[in-house]
Amino acid sequence: MYALDVNRLTVSYFDTHALADVSVRLPVASLIGIIGPNGAGKSTFLKAILGLIPARIEQLRVLDQPLEAVRSRVAYVPQRSAIDWDFPVRVQDVVLMGCYPKLGLFKRPSKAQKAFAMECLERVGMSDHAERQIGELSGGQQQRVFLARALAQEAELLLLDEPFGALDAQTRLNMQNWLLQIWADFGKTVLFVTHDIDEAIYLSDDIYVFSSRPGRIKARITVSLERPRKKEDMTSEAFMALKHHLMDLLAVENAGHQDSGQEKIS
Repeated sequence: MYALDVNRLTVSYFDTHALADVSVRLPVASLIGIIGPNGAGKSTFLKAILGLIPARIEQLRVLDQPLEAVRSRVAYVPQRSAIDWDFPVRVQDVVLMGCYPKLGLFKRPSKAQKAFAMECLERVGMSDHAERQIGELSGGQQQRVFLARALAQEAELLLLDEPFGALDAQTRLNMQNWLLQIWADFGKTVLFVTHDIDEAIYLSDDIYVFSSRPGRIKARITVSLERPRKKEDMTSEAFMALKHHLMDLLAVENAGHQDSGQEKIS
């Protein structure tokens, strides 16, 4: 059984072809990265999986079932720019939103669910901030809260769109290590989008490389570094060899972007 099985997903906007015949299979409990040029449709791919945008898909199975049958078992963390951080909501309430898929219409979270939400905050080291407004937190803290919401949802598949993209280097590394620990402890399947090649290698079992628009799977690269991984792995010969290979793959796509007048990878 695969946690996610997508066969020939295509997305078009009027005269723009965003994605063309994208197929991926994610083994259960795997940690998979997606990289590619700007405009390759990486974020669009996550949204299309969730049905947030129209797409033509030959087959989509999540945990060996149709998406609608298991939607509550899929958690999505969008890019930080897609979230209104000024919205007046407490940290605890954000995490409680993870319980809503299991509630009936007009029902409120139970005491047990509230206690579970606090357990999830404790698990990510954020229980002391439960009463604070989400907009008062740092970027790293905000991301921890949204990942705690995914834990409260008890989702088995996590879709993360550039989860650490706006963080400084040290906070980013801390969050990467924290995600690896959560992944190891809970056995979730994680699919994440990133523009950071080092991050993709450091976190992933496999990396899907998207081509320039229309986005296609240019390559699937297996990361053979042993787990658990540590910061020192980033300077190893194997890590650097894989990084240079990925850079070469992306350089070809960036050249294609320049030829077509599209943006280069950031």
